[in-house]
Amino acid sequence: MTSQKITVIGASGGSGRKAVEALLERGHQVTAVSRSASKVFSEKVRTVDGSALDKSVLKKAIEGQDAVIVTLGISENPIRVRAFGPTNTPINIRSEGTRKVIEVMKELGVKRLLVQTTFGSGPSKHDLGTMDSLFFSLLLKPQILDTEKQDQYVRASGLDWTITQPVHLKDDDYKEGNIIADFNSGVERMGISRKLVSQYTVDALTDPKTIGKTVALSTSNI
Repeated sequence: MTSQKITVIGASGGSGRKAVEALLERGHQVTAVSRSASKVFSEKVRTVDGSALDKSVLKKAIEGQDAVIVTLGISENPIRVRAFGPTNTPINIRSEGTRKVIEVMKELGVKRLLVQTTFGSGPSKHDLGTMDSLFFSLLLKPQILDTEKQDQYVRASGLDWTITQPVHLKDDDYKEGNIIADFNSGVERMGISRKLVSQYTVDALTDPKTIGKTVALSTSNI
């Protein structure tokens, strides 16, 4: 695989860090963007500190790149966020951050965009089980509504986009079956490691079959 220049937006979160690791393993040149990127990553990674809502930060990070991966989200406890709102991250970080990324990409002529959302939003919003539907409506409603906006912005962007929708994310790289990547919201096990998701995302970078597609990510039953 030819080395590319890839920017990861939201790089300090769990999914963002795994994306950076997977990109480095494949020999890509990585730019990591977050408020604390320079404190998180080694000298192997070009870092840009700042908010995804700041277009000057995004322009610095995206100019001259081949593709952008967006892994924005809120890492705080969902119960606290539902009751009091997030402490450090705007509730609309997914939609507004992604909207500004799209604007900057268009201004700079960068076409390839990969965005990680969540299974149960966009085209898969009617495919959740009963318990997950309750969890989304009771605890995650504001975040899911923002993810729906994010989804709409990506689809209307005119860029070469791919949306990945992993099921419940696991921080540990626990034993699991093969990854299931489905363009029709089909899933098996409702758990997947961030590592597997990041590996699929890197593969999708250069897979033309994923352009303009939403991909549900789960693992096979073992």
